[in-house]
Amino acid sequence: MEPVRVGVVGAGHWGPNLIRNFYELPEADLRMVCDLDQERLDHIQQRYPEVLTSKDSKSILETDVEAVVIATPVSTHYPLAMEYLRADKHVLVEKPLTTSVPEAREIVETGFAMDKLVMTGFTFLFNPAVRALKEIIESGEIGDVYYINGTRVNLGLYQPDVNVVWDLAPHDVSLLQYVLGLDPVAVSSRGGMFVRPSVCDVAYLTLHFPNSILADLRVSWLDPCKIRRITIVGSKKMIVYDDIEPVNKVVIYDKGVDVQPYTDTLEEFHLAYRYGEEKPFPIEWDEPLKLECLHFLRCIRENTPVCSDGIRGLKVVQVLDAAQDSLVNGGIRKEILWK
Repeated sequence: MEPVRVGVVGAGHWGPNLIRNFYELPEADLRMVCDLDQERLDHIQQRYPEVLTSKDSKSILETDVEAVVIATPVSTHYPLAMEYLRADKHVLVEKPLTTSVPEAREIVETGFAMDKLVMTGFTFLFNPAVRALKEIIESGEIGDVYYINGTRVNLGLYQPDVNVVWDLAPHDVSLLQYVLGLDPVAVSSRGGMFVRPSVCDVAYLTLHFPNSILADLRVSWLDPCKIRRITIVGSKKMIVYDDIEPVNKVVIYDKGVDVQPYTDTLEEFHLAYRYGEEKPFPIEWDEPLKLECLHFLRCIRENTPVCSDGIRGLKVVQVLDAAQDSLVNGGIRKEILWK
């Protein structure tokens, strides 16, 4: 296909990974990179000499760039996305789309009005291991999903304009909505502020999904170990997805509890617990971010539906907004009103 002319705004923590992928993909023609830090731009210029650089994000408007990738602090997502959409450009906005439901909704509506693609950067939706989770659940192998436990913790990286809920929880909220094919109906959250008095750096979220599915998530910037693990418990089997595991990222456990009508002996009682085999699920690995960038480019050229579109981004913002409300109100349960 004809390469898509791309500009990237933000060359900080995550930006260089996006820049690398769009530079290397033959489906893209990386034209410009913008960042406020001249040292970052000098590095980009040295590494990719044919790519234009600028400290002014408006410089992209003076080029023939078709699609803009926004990897800047969350507080800048809304004004940048709106500016580029109104300039008739497609946008890929890193998660979360915004921290405001009205702003996220306006971005989505503007994309529709301008007939431009709005994509949210939920990289885990393109992770082959996450795709495997969805495949296993939909196959019925683990039976009905009972509950899910997720842990996403490490030491840092503290963000300048959002707390840990808005920084780390978008990964798991979007992941669960994707693999379950369901939106949560309610959420509650609690947390603590330890390093900076006004910023929550440790949080616990409980999401209530239809069919009585319960999901508990722990997110933290203040943990000695980096953990990225999801456990899914079903009526027949269980799954553990460990993103840190280099080889067997997804393992199916043939374990569970078989309800007995009654037991007369201790031996019969023990038989109610099933301890079967552990079976790694085969995965053909590829870099998730590369797959995400390629998806963005192909959706532009082929005018096909986007997996992580603006609507999905808006829904995650709605969940996190309710979680934030619960967080500042003593962990009360907040119903999520989908509209």
